[in-house]
Amino acid sequence: MPANVSIPGKAHPVPAFDLSVDNVVFGFDGEQLQVLLIRQGLPGQDMGPDRFHMAVPGDLIYPNEGLDEAAYRILSNLTSLQGIFLKQFRAFGAPERVFGKKDREWLTRMRPHPERRVVTIGYYSLVAMAEYTPRPSSFASQAEWCPLSELPRLAFDHNDIVAAGLLQLREDVVHHNIIFELLPEKFTLGQLQRLHEIILDKPLDKRNFRKNVKRMQGVVPLDERQEGVLHKPAQLYTYVRPE
Repeated sequence: MPANVSIPGKAHPVPAFDLSVDNVVFGFDGEQLQVLLIRQGLPGQDMGPDRFHMAVPGDLIYPNEGLDEAAYRILSNLTSLQGIFLKQFRAFGAPERVFGKKDREWLTRMRPHPERRVVTIGYYSLVAMAEYTPRPSSFASQAEWCPLSELPRLAFDHNDIVAAGLLQLREDVVHHNIIFELLPEKFTLGQLQRLHEIILDKPLDKRNFRKNVKRMQGVVPLDERQEGVLHKPAQLYTYVRPE
């Protein structure tokens, strides 16, 4: 009998599973691309720094809320970040997303049904680091930036989620002007080029890059230059978002 043919009278069991959101928050400090991580903890308990893994901010979705609504709520609850750029990019639904003892212990102590399969919806966010200060709350005992190149072993499959988020960001910056979400209000062309090179993972010719910037809508030169730098101060620019 073909494997995909159902047998009359034999009902297939409907698996119980939870739905969650995990958010890869990217930031740029002027030199490196950073990822915002939380230290998993237990509310009201002082846990050792290595008791549980670091993770990207994420949690279960309430039954009565939409995906984007949940993503904003969870990010605010765990890191206090609000009003930032956020984009859904992929679902992660491998049957086994729990890999180690720390993951299982945290689920057992935090979830009413720790054995349930969890399907998560991946989002990425972009933050101008100088303009936002993450503050941990709820079950996040810490919230801190980590250079993308120095990511530790994260909880569950979060390393895979970060990698997938970076690939999506790399594709999106080619077609959309979202890269300015990572920059301060005033920036130099050198900072803009450096950020492109980091995300795209390749060097860019300075002359060609600046020609392309001049053709970008919304990039406006200012009658201002950098202050407090040891080298020759560079001209500052800003980005005016289209209405």
